[in-house]
Amino acid sequence: MVNNKPDTLDAVFQALADPTRRAMLALLAEGERKVGELAAPFSMSLAGASKHIKALEQAGLLTREKQGRVHVCRLNADPMAGAMDWLRHYQAFWNERLDALEQALRQGD
Repeated sequence: MVNNKPDTLDAVFQALADPTRRAMLALLAEGERKVGELAAPFSMSLAGASKHIKALEQAGLLTREKQGRVHVCRLNADPMAGAMDWLRHYQAFWNERLDALEQALRQGD
């Protein structure tokens, strides 16, 4: 079931607003990654990467598991479903408007 609570949507959109976090999610879409592997492409410290990972984790977009001394992160795309549902509403809105505009332009010919 999709969770469309505003605070969940806010957390997801806030997490997705940052290009570094979006890039981290793209890496995780390819498979699980250690924190250091998520940090490496961005030339950032582990502390900096950890802040991004925490934001993604708070939005529910990733899970982190401790395996010995290593933290392994995995993508959890479920919260994105609520964001997609929200966006689909506006997609329908704009499709209707654009269809009406196209019809008006054709009638003007």
